[in-house]
Amino acid sequence: MQHFTGFNAMFMEKIGFPEEARACFAAVLKRLDDEPENGFVFDEIHHDYLYPTAHELNTALERLTALAETMGVDPYTMHMTFLVSCAEVTLLRYRERGIDEGIFWDTMDDFRCKLLECKECKDVWGTFVAGWNSGFFELNRFALGRFQFEYSDFGHDDVTLKDGTVLKKGDRVIGFHIPSSGVPLTDEIRMASYKKAYDFFKDEFNGGPVIFLCGSWLLYQGHEEFLPKNLNILRFMHDFEIIESRDKENFDDAWRVFGRYADEEPENLPTDTSLRRAFAERLKAGKPTGYGIGVIVFDGEKILNQ
Repeated sequence: MQHFTGFNAMFMEKIGFPEEARACFAAVLKRLDDEPENGFVFDEIHHDYLYPTAHELNTALERLTALAETMGVDPYTMHMTFLVSCAEVTLLRYRERGIDEGIFWDTMDDFRCKLLECKECKDVWGTFVAGWNSGFFELNRFALGRFQFEYSDFGHDDVTLKDGTVLKKGDRVIGFHIPSSGVPLTDEIRMASYKKAYDFFKDEFNGGPVIFLCGSWLLYQGHEEFLPKNLNILRFMHDFEIIESRDKENFDDAWRVFGRYADEEPENLPTDTSLRRAFAERLKAGKPTGYGIGVIVFDGEKILNQ
């Protein structure tokens, strides 16, 4: 197949890849056109992953890493090149399923988020979390407003929520993710996303309340102790009924706050934002960060279990 196509060029520009990044991936795609042996290997990986439906992305990524080594290309760059090459087929599958094309473009914005994270943290145009994208290609995860949502099942012990909803292990829930899009987590933006997700998933719940489940460092209840009270992160956290919160001695998500500086000693961390200052002080004090799991029961207009 031809690798550097008009669609690929349009796709990268439309979802907001910087010009330098577009040129980087275009160069790899053109090499695949010019080097038939490597192009054939790429095509085989592409076909094996996408057909008959998208499956086993991690296997594809292992093969792509080997191809990257053969070509002298950074594996993170090769992985993103492959993700871009899968977009056109994915768009066609959206159309076949009758899913609003606007949702496709909003969902693909995650590529831009991961691209900029990789450049910030690794100084490479690419992605260091390519396996994350499987849900997008399998048409299981969708961006609906500010947040991403996916079909999931409740995998925790049975729990009774504040509104009386009983969640049992194996019950259908909608997984919830927060991309690093840069869009603030204001009350209006959060609520608009919940409403959009309710409309998309309500049939899964027979028109009743939709149950959103989120596991994230953002839902750590210890944030009440040290984050500034005016941060939208706290307002976001308060949308959820937290069913689990635990300390973590190692701040594995430090890169989400400090980017390329995540591995610095606490006293050397940047403090140019209120969020960074709060976390830097927390870490300097030797206190833990953490992780939380929360649930929202949403009826299309309001949260029922606050």
